Amino acid sequence: MNFTAPESLIFWTTIIFIVFFFLLKKFAWKPILGAVKSREESINNALESAEKAKLEMQNLQADNEKLLQEARAEREVMLKEAREMKNNMIESAKSEAQTQANKMIVQAQTAIESEKKAAIAELKSQVAGISLEIAEKVMRTELSNNDKQLQLVETMLAEKSLN
Repeated sequence: MNFTAPESLIFWTTIIFIVFFFLLKKFAWKPILGAVKSREESINNALESAEKAKLEMQNLQADNEKLLQEARAEREVMLKEAREMKNNMIESAKSEAQTQANKMIVQAQTAIESEKKAAIAELKSQVAGISLEIAEKVMRTELSNNDKQLQLVETMLAEKSLN
């Protein structure tokens, strides 16, 4: 084989390339492919993990939202109960105050009535005393004269005998 310089260069380049290709295939190709495949699997695993984490986050957000809604509902119930308790306490205090006021009014009316009766009894007593004094004075003046005394006794006897 008689090769010229450019042909021999192509020949030896091809031979070197083939030898280099077989060496790469035997020693480097499997580890490179293994590394690429391992890298691809780790990327896929990372993507799956990210997707799972995303789903978990969505579930957690939904759970958090549900908990917030339940807490709001519970707060509303508690506020409603507190308002009802406040209103009940106010109504109870009003009715108690009204009851006390009514008792005080009844007691005051009873006291006024008893004071009124006492005043009327005292007034009657004073009027009776004054009337007796007046009658006594009138009788003294009437009975101071003998003729008038005899006339009064006869009139009383006449009235008594007619009845």
